[in-house]
Amino acid sequence: MNGSNTLMKKRKRPLDTVLLAAVYISASLSVILLLGIIGYVFVKGIGTVNWKFLTSVTSALNQTAGIAGNLVNTLYIIVITLLIATPLGVGSAIYLNEYAKPGRIVSMIEFTTETLSGIPSIIFGLFGMVFFGESLGLGYSLLTGSFTLTIMVLPLITRNTQEALRTVPDSYRSGALGMGSTKWHMIRTILLPSSMSGIVTGIILALGRIVGESAALLFTAGSDYKLPRFGSDFAANVERLFTKTTESGGTLTIELYLQMQKGQYETAFGIGCVLVVIVLILNLLTKLAAKKLRPV
Repeated sequence: MNGSNTLMKKRKRPLDTVLLAAVYISASLSVILLLGIIGYVFVKGIGTVNWKFLTSVTSALNQTAGIAGNLVNTLYIIVITLLIATPLGVGSAIYLNEYAKPGRIVSMIEFTTETLSGIPSIIFGLFGMVFFGESLGLGYSLLTGSFTLTIMVLPLITRNTQEALRTVPDSYRSGALGMGSTKWHMIRTILLPSSMSGIVTGIILALGRIVGESAALLFTAGSDYKLPRFGSDFAANVERLFTKTTESGGTLTIELYLQMQKGQYETAFGIGCVLVVIVLILNLLTKLAAKKLRPV
């Protein structure tokens, strides 16, 4: 009996070695591809990126090529979309996982969110243009683009938060409830901090899709690249910040697409460098915030 077990172990070892080697090779190829793409973009575009490029707007009169307006529009889109999508997504996941009883309705909602995450972004753009832009009268604006992207990233945040909540052991729930804690207090103080890494993963995936989206925003946010004009009056400046959301605004990806269309490849690669850096910074800030919120 012991001899047959030893023989089976010896037969399994070569297969385990092959599988382990395949895993390492796959991981290495992924890293090489990622570094290769980032390296190629930076080699092609880093020469274009300078202070003037980041702080000015494209102007034929001044003969300047800048992305300051697009950079501001991108930040507007990111902030507005996440401010709406994160509470909705996390709240929906909490309800589906902790409050709703398993059944057809829950299964239907989960199926719907999974289906939404697979719909092409151009379809969301058409819907956003017709519903938010025309029916609600928002037109081409940053709000229209943000509302459209909210629908797009909501399934990502919801599903990742659900999976994160499911990884928390049931003993945490029963222990907290057994000590007299209310359900909402248990969710707020135990479940959410314990599942923070999974929630952050969903937010980071949503960030990547927001920053990299172009097709849907072409139909909803437009392509204007002007900067808000501020004066000396503080109240007027605050009002101008809010008014900007109702105006057309092209993000960095929209400008990259337009520059590629014009044959301005150096400018396009420069925008690509800025996009990579923005995504990296936002990911680091999100992870840092999650680490601060995680229980010790």
